Amino acid sequence: MSDLAGKCAIVTGGSRGIGLGIARALLDCGCRVVICSRHEEQVSAAARSLGHPATQLIACRADVGREQDVARLFQVATENFSRLDLLVNNAGNFDGGPIETLSLDDWNNVLDACLTGQFLCTREAFRIMKPQGGGRILNIGSISAQRPRMHSTPYTSAKFGVQGLTQAAALEGRSHGIVVSCLHPGNVLVERRQDSDAAADAEPMMTVETIVKAALAMLTMPSDVNFLEAIVLPVQQAYVGRG
Repeated sequence: MSDLAGKCAIVTGGSRGIGLGIARALLDCGCRVVICSRHEEQVSAAARSLGHPATQLIACRADVGREQDVARLFQVATENFSRLDLLVNNAGNFDGGPIETLSLDDWNNVLDACLTGQFLCTREAFRIMKPQGGGRILNIGSISAQRPRMHSTPYTSAKFGVQGLTQAAALEGRSHGIVVSCLHPGNVLVERRQDSDAAADAEPMMTVETIVKAALAMLTMPSDVNFLEAIVLPVQQAYVGRG
């Protein structure tokens, strides 16, 4: 993965789970990385756990659903690292329940984190990547973009939107050397699942490291190749018609 050495990356939702795993892998490949989270304490603790100096790793508090926070996040990256080569849109949120019980706040909390945040970050990345001649964006979707789970209306809607955003941005970016892809994970044993007693957590699970390997495969394609979309899931996970 030495072709990533020296590149600058932003990883949203980088304080735990898949985001933290991807940030660690990028640092190991020699990238300079900015991680963000809505929670100052979590993102600072994550940066300490990664153990890299400020010349290679920066922690930034940012809510990707807020336009001003996103603008500041990208300003931090360019002021410290001069350019942006990679964006991993990983930040997200989950809420659900029977559709008739969902509040507008429930809906907005998920859509802001999972879809609006990816749009805002992609927009900022395009503003940087177009003048510099290219870059690569990896959106973290979900198999929910293909097959919904019961009582997941906000999350499923957001992830379907991420799939559309990916394809629209890939089309706009290709003449500028900007490659946009989407990785759809199935069940991953992240901290939220480890701390939960929900029955769904008895389903087959993958490790974070498995998804990190897939993400690196997509991020290290030749610059003239787009690994447009990938679905990665445990062999035994219910998928087709799983609703």
